[in-house]
Amino acid sequence: VQLQACGGGLVQAGGSLRLSCAASGRTFSNRGMAWFRQAPGKEREFVAAINWSGGSTYYAASVKGRFTISRDNAKNTVYLQMNTLTPEDTAVYFCAAHFLGDISLLTRRYEYWGQGTLVTVSS
Repeated sequence: VQLQACGGGLVQAGGSLRLSCAASGRTFSNRGMAWFRQAPGKEREFVAAINWSGGSTYYAASVKGRFTISRDNAKNTVYLQMNTLTPEDTAVYFCAAHFLGDISLLTRRYEYWGQGTLVTVSS
């Protein structure tokens, strides 16, 4: 599975962005998917995850209520809708494909990673 993330950019605080992650390969629809992010000088952190069917999602406390993860298995794509952005959301955002169809907060549970897309939120 190859993952290509896009949709990052510069946005003012309070604004919105939608990230997309397009996957190649036939096993996308069998895998859980997630978004992680890494701010400068910080470790990579979990943002949101969705199981293989889209029926189960999980969010980091810092983004719950503001971000929404979704997927379209027909398009082999997972999305992250980000609303009410703050400067603390500034980071490189990575999409990742789980080994299985589950949800996990742990980076070691994810087999494939996209290249990352930069989100910058100005105050």
